Order: sequence, then structure tokens, then C-alpha cells
Amino acid sequence: MNAVKLLALVPIIGIFVGAIFFNRVTPIVLGMPFLLFWLVMCTVLSSPIMWIVFKFDPKRKEDELL
Repeated sequence: MNAVKLLALVPIIGIFVGAIFFNRVTPIVLGMPFLLFWLVMCTVLSSPIMWIVFKFDPKRKEDELL
């Protein structure tokens, strides 16, 4: 598997691991409990990460040459 494609696992791991370790209410970040902030941050960061995966995917570059 391509190393760039492994980057696509980062948001998934962040959401699942974050739900286990950051399940707290007390730190309020931007008016949200920390777990909600963590999940929103993982969701927002997943778009740039998927763009990076798309941009550097070698199979996509091979298809463009055809």
C-alpha cells in the first residue's frame, strides 16, 4: 500500500481514538466540550488530508497520462 494512502487513516483513527481518550466535558474549547471540538476538528481536517491523498496518488498520475 502506498504511504500516501495510509494518510487517509488519520481522520478515522482520530475520531475513534479521540472518542475513547478525550471523552471529557470540562475543558471548553470555542464554546464546545472538548470531545465535540475534537470530532469537529477531525471532520474539518479530513478534507485537506483527502486532498493531499488525491493530489499525490501515483495511480491518478498514471491515469492522466493515458
